[in-house]
Amino acid sequence: MILRAISLMVLSMALLAGADAFFKLATNAAPIGQVMVLVSLGGTALFLVLARVLGVRIWTRMALHRMIMLRNLFEIIGAVGMVIGLRHVSLPVFAAIIQTGPLVVTLGAAIFLKEQVGWRRWTAVAVGIVGMLMVIRPFGASFSGWELFAVLGITALSARDLVTRLSPPQIPALAISTWGFAATLLPGLLLWGLTSEASNYTGAALWPILGAIVVTTSGYLAITSAMRMAPASIVAPFRYSRLVFTTGLGMIVFGNRPDAWTLAGAALILVAGLYTFLRERRLARAAA
Repeated sequence: MILRAISLMVLSMALLAGADAFFKLATNAAPIGQVMVLVSLGGTALFLVLARVLGVRIWTRMALHRMIMLRNLFEIIGAVGMVIGLRHVSLPVFAAIIQTGPLVVTLGAAIFLKEQVGWRRWTAVAVGIVGMLMVIRPFGASFSGWELFAVLGITALSARDLVTRLSPPQIPALAISTWGFAATLLPGLLLWGLTSEASNYTGAALWPILGAIVVTTSGYLAITSAMRMAPASIVAPFRYSRLVFTTGLGMIVFGNRPDAWTLAGAALILVAGLYTFLRERRLARAAA
């Protein structure tokens, strides 16, 4: 069972890396707003079908809970940042940036949730931030500014994860995910309406959009199943395999070649994230 859970976690990371590639292909061919709207509609529809099959009620009064509304706001900001970042940033750089998510969650938990964070984890967070700065190099010639949208995206999604901890536990995870997916329809419509770029309904745009819908929802199902089959302490470290998959797809599909600074920064982020996770696991065992 544990081996199956690990396999599902690795599969989910491969699928989400595929989603990154599909989003990049789609936004290269069509306006960002169009991509967001169609993916939001398609993903929400698939989640609603899944909820119907599992007998999960979606449209309840709890959808208006203030923590859910705040979570949806961070979902919107995160989606906009991530999609814009994906369009303009190479996949290896994007992959390294989004791996800072667990470190940002640790930072936010200490500041906003008043969780105890010792000097070792603070050091790991600092090392991860240094790694991200090595990847984006804000004062270097290769810096375009678009990298900041990816940073904004992963920061907002990390805040979303923190707010999720404060959401009422009786609300099904599938309902929360459906509401978050549906919320991204609003900024998509706004961006679509404001753009002067012509909409594209050819196969070059629609096939990647369809691919993004399918692999994103499939990745969600795979990661949910993996977390239910085995303890998080066993399967969660395999989340970092997404860095390998996304970087590989960037090299194969888009011809990206990460330089030494990007690889070194990504390695620092990876080490810092894994150490933070292992340290939290050890503290949880000690508390138990």
